[in-house]
Amino acid sequence: MERELFHTMLVPFAAAFSQPGFHNFLLLLEGWLLAGGRAMTSTALTALEIYPKHFTSYYRFFSESAWKPDALGVALIKLVLPLAPEGPVLAVVDDTLARKTGKHIWGANMHHDPLHWLPNALAFGHNWVVLAIMVDVPLVHRPVAVPILWRLYRSPKTRAGKTRRGLRERKTVGAASKTEYRTRPELAMELLYMLRDALEPDRPIHALGDSTYGGKSVTRNLPANTIAISRLPMNAALYDLAPPRRKGQKGCPRKKGKRLPSPKEMAVCQPGWRTATVHLYGKAVNVRYKTAVVLWYNSTRTMPVRIVLVRDPKRRRKDDCFFSTNPAMMPEAILETYARRWSLEVAFRDAKQLLGFERSQARTAKAVQRTGPFAFVAYTVTVAWFAQYGHRHYPDLIPKRPWYRHKRAPSFADMHHILRTLLLQKDFSHTLENTGPSKNSTTPNIHVLKQAA
Repeated sequence: MERELFHTMLVPFAAAFSQPGFHNFLLLLEGWLLAGGRAMTSTALTALEIYPKHFTSYYRFFSESAWKPDALGVALIKLVLPLAPEGPVLAVVDDTLARKTGKHIWGANMHHDPLHWLPNALAFGHNWVVLAIMVDVPLVHRPVAVPILWRLYRSPKTRAGKTRRGLRERKTVGAASKTEYRTRPELAMELLYMLRDALEPDRPIHALGDSTYGGKSVTRNLPANTIAISRLPMNAALYDLAPPRRKGQKGCPRKKGKRLPSPKEMAVCQPGWRTATVHLYGKAVNVRYKTAVVLWYNSTRTMPVRIVLVRDPKRRRKDDCFFSTNPAMMPEAILETYARRWSLEVAFRDAKQLLGFERSQARTAKAVQRTGPFAFVAYTVTVAWFAQYGHRHYPDLIPKRPWYRHKRAPSFADMHHILRTLLLQKDFSHTLENTGPSKNSTTPNIHVLKQAA
């Protein structure tokens, strides 16, 4: 029964593959989930133990097959969209580093390492720009972000070095040319437009991102019915709205009003602070804030934005400023909505630690762009399965820890553990064919999968 529900949920993915490719996708996905933190192609096959084809067929699934990652992303959108809350779709954009070692890895380069103890440290690897949407999961009382679309950021820089024999060689492969190069915000806009095309035109999108994704390359090119919520620089040049044109006035109409104080200058002025209680990161927090509707002309041109300058009453944190391209949005809503962006960082951590996002040894172009992000596919499918079916098994299939009695809600590790437990049961076969289920198990509905493929 559980196996049929799991495979029935994946039937819409058949549109992204050929029939043999869809069978390979199902088998590799189950093997990836079984392998867990050690997941990559070889360990996925090892976890399965039995697979109907030669092992090279599954390596070629990533390196040579004709399927497109964007088509897989559209299938993920259709899978998780029913789980999204009513109203605007909260889309979170951020980038993450997948560290790599070795030469001739396509697309790998030196990128900023945010986890290093040095502030400007660099690390070698792949930098992925990821778009996720927020969903509601039963029994989970926090925002959950599920990755649905991704792009590999390719640096235009090339690196060269010397071998042990003193010969000079090229260390990087796949650096972007001038025509191929896209900045991270430009890649994020590509993903936002793909999401916009997959949704109904009248459903709004709230795009959340840090200051990297709050500049003019994003705010001036937003899709229709989409607003951006991001961090505003404390030294941003702000202006008042353009005054109305006077009767008989000659010349071009004004595009902006008088210059206003920057957020840093606004923070120095004592009058004008308000107090509010907002829910940030699962806690009720008292904050002081100032708000105004202004023009950030260097970024949004003549489109007015609402800014919110925030101060911690206990002064444990520095003053910060946020903005929304929807001037009618309440200041408290801007702060609470932006705080949900952190859920994507949680998804990055879980994908790396529990699904082997950084373990891929792929080196060719197609294999690099497909193998690593397969962990995002496994992550999103696991959350969707738990939201639809798996929550019925919580907490029965979770080990009881006497030192952890205050657990209130399932984590992704619990969702993954429940699914792996069911995958390892004898009547939950991990291949498309019946490879020896128990006598009490139901017959797998293979005909439905073959017709869908």
